[in-house]
Amino acid sequence: MKSLRDLAGLGGLVYSTDHGRMCPGCRQPQAQCVCKLAPVPAGDGIVRVARETKGRGGKAVTVVKGVALDADALAALGKLLKAACGSGGTVKDGVIEVQGDHVERVIEVLKKRGHQVKRAGG
Repeated sequence: MKSLRDLAGLGGLVYSTDHGRMCPGCRQPQAQCVCKLAPVPAGDGIVRVARETKGRGGKAVTVVKGVALDADALAALGKLLKAACGSGGTVKDGVIEVQGDHVERVIEVLKKRGHQVKRAGG
């Protein structure tokens, strides 16, 4: 007998201690997901690069937004940008963050890779 939760489409396994996070679509571990629910973000085709300090204790971070790539390609681009700047950083929620003020260097690298880039902020 199915429960009310199952009939409503709610519930299901979201995390397993053996496999980690589970895909809600195909119920497989995310590393073995066959449905790839994460769509490529749609945007206006312009990559925006800005320098932010808000919420970081006054430390500058270069933020790259609007890159229309899937999660794997975005992570690879983030790794390339961090290596080009000789700095650390992260990729989360479709945004690349590079530690330090590297706006000009990031813009150069992105333009060489064929992206249309704008500097955002002041």
